[in-house]
Order: sequence, then C-alpha cells, then structure tokens
Amino acid sequence: MPKRVDFNKTQKLITALIDVAVFVGCLFLSFYLRFFTSLGFIPARNLNDAKAAMLTSAIGFLVINVLSGIYVLYNKTLLDVWIVTVVDQVLITVLIMALTFAGRWFAFPRSVLIINLVVSIIALLAWRSVVFWAYSRFRGAKRVMVLGLPGQLSGPVLNYMSNKSRRHRLTHVVEGHYLEQIRGHLDEFDTAHVSDAIPAADRNAIYDLLLSEDKEIFLTTSFEHLLLVNPTIMSIEDESIIAASPFKIPAEFDVIKRFFDALVALIGLIIASPVMLVTAVLVKVTSPGPVFYRQTRITKGGKEFKILKFRSMSATAEKESGPMLATTNDPRVTTVGKYIRSLRIDELPQLINVLVGDMSMVGPRPERPFFVEQFQSQNAHYKLRHNVRAGLTGYAQVYGKYASDFASKLNFDLIYIKQYSLVLDVKIMIQTIKILFDKVSSRGVDEEEERDTSVSLPSGVQQLS
Repeated sequence: MPKRVDFNKTQKLITALIDVAVFVGCLFLSFYLRFFTSLGFIPARNLNDAKAAMLTSAIGFLVINVLSGIYVLYNKTLLDVWIVTVVDQVLITVLIMALTFAGRWFAFPRSVLIINLVVSIIALLAWRSVVFWAYSRFRGAKRVMVLGLPGQLSGPVLNYMSNKSRRHRLTHVVEGHYLEQIRGHLDEFDTAHVSDAIPAADRNAIYDLLLSEDKEIFLTTSFEHLLLVNPTIMSIEDESIIAASPFKIPAEFDVIKRFFDALVALIGLIIASPVMLVTAVLVKVTSPGPVFYRQTRITKGGKEFKILKFRSMSATAEKESGPMLATTNDPRVTTVGKYIRSLRIDELPQLINVLVGDMSMVGPRPERPFFVEQFQSQNAHYKLRHNVRAGLTGYAQVYGKYASDFASKLNFDLIYIKQYSLVLDVKIMIQTIKILFDKVSSRGVDEEEERDTSVSLPSGVQQLS
C-alpha cells in the first residue's frame, strides 16, 4: 500500500491558486477566441475593462469554490468533483452576467462568458481530475478499526462498507478485549471508530492508548457530544469549566438571517418564475385538482403553518392512504410529479413561505404535526430543532441521505444550530445544488428501511473479540 500523504492546508492553497490561474487564463483565452480570431485584435476597451474586473472575478470564483467544498476531497468521488466543478462554473457565470446587467460592474460580453463557461469547465475538469488522481494515489484510504459491543456494530460497519468515496476502508471489527486487540494490530489501522455503547471506563482506557499511539479517533454522535460543540471554556477558582452553548441562534444573528432569507427568496422567485409558470401549467393540465399542495407543518417555536408545494400526487392521495412518508415508486405520484420531485421543482413555492417568514432558506426541514408528535415521543431532544425556523434545505439534506432515519437527521439539524453562521447557510445552499444530481439523496424511505442490516464482512476485514 502506498504511503499515505495528507492533503494539508498548504497543498489545498496551492491547488486553489492554480485553480484561479486556470480560471483567469481561460477568461483571457475566451477573449482571444471571441475577438482575435475574427477581428485580428481584442478591442482595447473590452480588454481594459476585463483586466479591471479580473481580480474581483477571481475572488468570486475562489469564494464560490471554497463554499461548495471542492477542496474537501476525502468524501468525494471523481464524479462528485466533476459535478461540483460544472455547478460552480455555471454559478460564477450567472453571477457575472447578473452584475454586468445590473450595474455594469463587469464589462464582459455575454459571448465571452459563454465561451469561458465551456473552456473553463474543460480546463478545470482536466486539472482537477489530475489532482484527484494524485490525492487518491498518494493519500490512499484510511484503514478503519471499528470498536463496539457484540451485535451492535451493523450501522457503522454497513456505512463504511457502502461509503462511495472509498476514502475510509474497513479493516477490523473489534467486539471485545479492546486494548489487547488494538496493541496487537497497531500497524494495521489508521483510525479507530469507538462506539459510545462501550462502558465509560473502557472507553477512557481506549482513548488513552489510541492517543499515545497517535491514532485518529472517530466518535459516534451522541447528544452528550453535541452539547460540547462550540463550548465556552472558563474557570471558577482553580477548576476549569466547560460551558455548553445553547441550541439556539443568537438574536442578533437571527435578525441578519431573516433579512438574508427574505432577500434571497425574493431574488429566487424572480429567477425561478418562468420555471414555476411552466410547472403550474403542466400540473393543471395533466392531473385534476389544484396546482398547489398546502399542508400543515411545524416551524420555529412549534408554530403551525401551511407549506406550499407544486402538487405532485393525485388530489385524493391523502384521503386514500392517510398520513405517510413518501416512498420509492410511490403509486400516489403523478407522471409530472415524478419529474418535478426528482428535480426538487415541487419545492420552489416554498420560497413564498420563506419570504413571509414561516421558513428560512436553511434550517431543519419542517415535519407534519402527526410525525412531530411521534418523533418527540421517541426522542425528547427533538423539540430543540424547533428553536429555529424550518428550512427550504438543511444540513441533513446536504450531508445525510433522504432516507436517513429521524435520529440521524436530528443529529445533523442540531449540529447546524450549534455551528450556525451566515457563511454556513451560503455553503449549504450552494452544496444543495449538487443533491439534484445525486440519486442516493433522492431515494425513498422504503429503500433504506428494507436494506438488509445483517453484516457479512468482506474478505480482508478481520472480526476480533
């Protein structure tokens, strides 16, 4: 196995700077292809305006790419890199066009921007494919040892076995005699995933040994661990204290978030209006019933509101089946509904909910009162997600799966609340676009529920006890 080389901050910085150089080079090449090949020269005015706007364009390019997570490779496949690259280039092109139209901040002819879109995508795909190959070749996969109680490791084991990025390779499953097994296989793993089901005294001994051997430690997310996200460290006399931060967004940031939501929702409605108009017509002419589907959901403070969607099911679906979550190949879904659901177009009317203040652009997805009562009876911490407005998209939608159980989604939602920032909101909004191309994120509930949870370890994975 090749020696692992971490993709550190310096390497990320070098990669980002080369990305910027490629982008700027493609812009100049696009001017050349547009003007020099036909006129024999590039008009001085266009060239000077382009040079003046080049720095701003490069900064915008870098910001969008950082927010989209393109430089975090451990959880990506090559296809993920390609999709994010295309999405980012489309976003930066649309942004430059919008700024050019709105205030002439940029003097790029549309023809140049279209040429640049094609040229830069080709160039960046080629360059980033080389980076991804080098990352995969020299960094290698982290070898993971999972430690837990007998019969309780099917969840993490299945996750590592089905992890599409292949950046973490399961090598050992340990269900007892933890210290002995760790010492006996020190050179055979890089990371230890420690279940919180292991008794505390044993866990502490495991942590001490792993830290002394410079091993990476993964912890199962628990509510106790979530409490320690973004803590305040203080001291009282000679005792150090960790003050847990609340699961709330500070009032001053909530005001900024509300203004940002309203602005983005208004712009989004203007941009999406042609698509929404066509969708409304298609829904109306292909299926009897109203264009919009209104349903009671729960948002901040436990308040009920009517969520808006384009109707994607038959008008009598709920009367026939009663309250139930959507499933794969759901027979209640109409022909048009199948496509608008897969592209998330049915969610666009929720921009109106955001504009009037019922929802936020980013936050926990709103659930129906029926399911909220059900979930809260199973987990008392579920009510904490209602400390913020429900979102059009969320942390769970970007980093989890559509079919993840409510406990997993709750963990993601609580992590979002703890780590909230406006930058995080923008990052999640940009990364949400990638989900449209991800079939795994679109799977129905029954695919996850019916997945065989029995574990048959592949060859090469040692089961120890």
